[in-house]
Amino acid sequence: MRIFLINQTDKLSKHLHSLKLGKVMSYDKALLKEKTSTVVVATTKNLEELNLDFLFDYKIFPSNILIFKAQWQEENRKMKIGDTIVQQVFIPPIKFFSQKIVFGVRIKEIFNEPTKKGFSYETLEGHVEKGISAFTAEEMEGEIIFKIATYSVPGSFLSRLVGPVFSIPYQTFCTRKALKNVKLQLENQSN
Repeated sequence: MRIFLINQTDKLSKHLHSLKLGKVMSYDKALLKEKTSTVVVATTKNLEELNLDFLFDYKIFPSNILIFKAQWQEENRKMKIGDTIVQQVFIPPIKFFSQKIVFGVRIKEIFNEPTKKGFSYETLEGHVEKGISAFTAEEMEGEIIFKIATYSVPGSFLSRLVGPVFSIPYQTFCTRKALKNVKLQLENQSN
């Protein structure tokens, strides 16, 4: 994790190249805390009819919360397992008057089943959280659901210290915004 006062958008490629060499934080999944958040998408389309390119391009979070650079973008191809993403988070969620926190994640799984599509990633060393996050669009009993499932614990002593007061409420806020953002992108396809 690196903290900046100046927006790093123009330097994300440099951060990405550095993070590609980084290691996934070690964890025992049995010791991680699980949190799942979902939203039902109002659409008449089934999962196979929806265009999920935005999901696989990691356009999940509003840009005032998080911007990113992904390895597959740099290499002009689609996402694959092992790809690195550099993330820049704005705290508070205002691009110009915020701290910019830069860290990385690595793609662990890609789901491409008839009723479940999406991916998961693991956090790299230096991330504020240690664990896995999964982002999936799923078809269940005739409904489309977007799900964010996290299995994590604080990644550092500082994260453990400020987590209950700051990190957890901010993550909850970001998750709600991501669910709303994805729901909107999917529902706009029905029009």
